[in-house]
Amino acid sequence: MKKKTGWLAHPWLSALLALSWLLLSQSIAPVHLLSAALIGLLVPRLLHEALPPAGRIRIAPALRLTLVVLWDIVLSNITVARLVLGRMDRPQPAWVPVPLDLQHPTAIALFASIITTTPGTVSCTVDEQHRLIWVHALDCSDPAQAAAEMKARYETPLREIFEASPQGETA
Repeated sequence: MKKKTGWLAHPWLSALLALSWLLLSQSIAPVHLLSAALIGLLVPRLLHEALPPAGRIRIAPALRLTLVVLWDIVLSNITVARLVLGRMDRPQPAWVPVPLDLQHPTAIALFASIITTTPGTVSCTVDEQHRLIWVHALDCSDPAQAAAEMKARYETPLREIFEASPQGETA
């Protein structure tokens, strides 16, 4: 993919930076709006050599994945609370190798981040050579099933959001 170099080469990053600035400043006063716009334009422009090429993302699958992740976070919090508040001899911690089908570097990073934000699991490393994410699970009786579930719930939607469609179109 050819790398864009204009002022809005990374529009999502620009919008996220501007929004973050407004949230941190807790104000929409003109000075903060101007600061947010400048930060949103200048930071990606200054970092454009270090950033990967911006790609299009598919909004509908991204929203569906967001809802799935939020739901999983709520359920996992309940599960972990029951586990921690219950008998402590019951957890079965395990290392879970999750094979990667994803190719897009941002999608891989998001996959690892989603795993980490879900209570009870932590993505510890992305093994690029073996194309695996190593996940530590607080309680896991079947690592293969856990890996299959992570792939189905998170990796498959991330492929739909970021990577080529079946017809060969790129995101």
